Amino acid sequence: MASTPHERPSRGRDIAGLVAFLALCLAVSGLGGLITATSVGDWYQALARPPFNPPDSVFAPVWTALFVAMAVAGWRVWRRAGLRRARGAFVAYALQLVLNLAWSALFFGLRSPALALLEIVFLLAAIVATGWLFWRVDRAAGLLFAPYAAWVAFATVLNAAIWWLN
Repeated sequence: MASTPHERPSRGRDIAGLVAFLALCLAVSGLGGLITATSVGDWYQALARPPFNPPDSVFAPVWTALFVAMAVAGWRVWRRAGLRRARGAFVAYALQLVLNLAWSALFFGLRSPALALLEIVFLLAAIVATGWLFWRVDRAAGLLFAPYAAWVAFATVLNAAIWWLN
């Protein structure tokens, strides 16, 4: 449980919490990367893609930065309110992580842009909900979700274009 506003958690506990959030988010990112690797070199390259599709080299650094931001946001809410007091926010947080991984499984694992397109709408809603719930606890944490929401909104349009073209 995080400290109350009058108590300050120990530095060691703060660092351990940040490491735990980073480990969780980067594990989800890594699993998504493993799934993506099954299709990105062949199937994905053969797809018709819209002209606004970023170069492949953009995706890994952007996603890494977004997962680090997610981790920091989660850590900030945990420090401010704890898991119990921010239960709803952390349920949304867990849901968006699961949906993020599920999108990779649908798009790259199952090679189904159509299913991934349906799923990414729920992912985007979960991201927006998490950002809002985080904002209510810690404004900086909520703001850390804004680039993630913007990127996934762009990814939704990109996913739709790939589905349409193929």
